[in-house]
Amino acid sequence: MKIVFMGTAPFAVPCLKALLQAGHTVCGVITQPDKPRGRGHKTSYSPVKEYALQQGLEICQPQKVKSVEALRRIIAWNPDLITVVAYGQIIPESILTLPPCGCINVHGSLLPLYRGAAPIQRALMAGEKVTGVTTMYMDKGLDTGDIIRRAEMTIDDDIDYGELQERLAEMGAELLLLTINDIVAGTVCREPQDSGLATYAPALAGSDELICWDKPAEAIHNQIRALSPQPGAYTTIDGSKLKIYRSRVIDTTASGRPGTVTSVSTGLSVQTGQGLLELLEVQKEGRKRMPARDFAAGQRIAAGIALGS
Repeated sequence: MKIVFMGTAPFAVPCLKALLQAGHTVCGVITQPDKPRGRGHKTSYSPVKEYALQQGLEICQPQKVKSVEALRRIIAWNPDLITVVAYGQIIPESILTLPPCGCINVHGSLLPLYRGAAPIQRALMAGEKVTGVTTMYMDKGLDTGDIIRRAEMTIDDDIDYGELQERLAEMGAELLLLTINDIVAGTVCREPQDSGLATYAPALAGSDELICWDKPAEAIHNQIRALSPQPGAYTTIDGSKLKIYRSRVIDTTASGRPGTVTSVSTGLSVQTGQGLLELLEVQKEGRKRMPARDFAAGQRIAAGIALGS
């Protein structure tokens, strides 16, 4: 089957890899334009572009996927099917209706739950215990198309975004191949979504990164793991930003002044609005990521100091 692949983020790479390994013809790849990243603002490629270049695939990077340029390129590729995975732009109807086998999407949630740009992070923030991957036929709505297949998994209490994304990406690649097999065999089933059950996962904003110590320990722990390793939840200490990458809840009922360090024996134990949270891995602005215990020793942090003030 001739397929145009549209994707940008790391979540999309296993799907592209699976298509090639299964013998499908990827006649073209559409990904987001190159962007400056990091401290030096050097231009870097998307993960999908990096892999596509390694495989010698044709690549198109329109600023807007609804542009005439993108439409003409897809028409020239003449695909049987378009596959979209973590691309980052809304696909117009002019493209959705183009291939004879339709346009399908791999989404990192159990639709209709967590429609939108950040389903994995938002599920972690909400403390969900189960998540999964869905393949669906795309329509003009935001993740509203008919469901084809779903696969689910349990969310471990301490898994972070990076780890969960990797596991879901591999599940998504397997589900994509099964979905395409269904399409080729003519046995594909379509299940309309129940919009009454829908929840939404908006893109992350800068405000999502700042820790509010008035919240319960479990909520803050979920925020930390949802943003680890990128972009990282943070608080402040002595006027400097302190990113937190790993934590654990050690008490759910303790009370006191939120943000106060109560112990530095094994990490940084911090009082929250309800319960105690132990910080395990941190990174102060301008320094390397390190165990919180080492950070506390090096900075001579003692119980009683306040974070986030």
